[in-house]
Amino acid sequence: MLSSAAFFSSPLLRGAPLRTRHLLLAPPARAHGGAASRARGGLPRFHAPSLPSSKGEVIRIQGDEFWHMTRVLRLGVNDKVELFNGAGGLAEGFIHKVDKGGSDVELLEDARIIAPQGIQWHVFAAFGQRIHEMSLKSPIQIRHLLPVVSQSKLAFLASAEAPPLLSVLPESSIEQSGLLIIGPEGDFTAEEVHSLKSAGAAPVGLGPCRLRVETATISLLSALMLWSDAKHQ
Repeated sequence: MLSSAAFFSSPLLRGAPLRTRHLLLAPPARAHGGAASRARGGLPRFHAPSLPSSKGEVIRIQGDEFWHMTRVLRLGVNDKVELFNGAGGLAEGFIHKVDKGGSDVELLEDARIIAPQGIQWHVFAAFGQRIHEMSLKSPIQIRHLLPVVSQSKLAFLASAEAPPLLSVLPESSIEQSGLLIIGPEGDFTAEEVHSLKSAGAAPVGLGPCRLRVETATISLLSALMLWSDAKHQ
């Protein structure tokens, strides 16, 4: 059994016919060049969803980010940091004020938009009991996914006994996005595999070990993103 086919342990999915089996679309996974990597060896970086746009503006950092900033890294007033919004926005600032409720960070520059690098991966995974732990969009049926697969030139189907992922990846690619389709614990049915392959999806595997959905998703995406990053350097 392929690891990626063991993603969600839901008995409702086992043996379900093609037209009734659903998949969930997770938010696209994509690396933002600066916002993802520059923190290594650089300024400490913190997530600020409502990142201001202009130099001199102040934003309040609270919760887990505040805890990490002040208790883990022991940063204080006048220490420089970088803030990112998770959508490509990045800005350098300094800690202006610290109190029991949070830190005020003043921007030292206008926020920059770091263009995404590499390939944007859209993940379609069978859902189960752990759905509440993931950030997902509305469920779709496999038959509705087939046209999307047909339009993609870079679609991978995680399936039992499929060739290893790295052996299937092309030598090069100029595509800006790709699809990763992941099945339930009982794997895809023969009909589903045939339909998805006919639509253009290439079966891929992670080896003989069975992984949970969260682990398999991370493993597949890690390999794909490392590959796409290497191709775009």
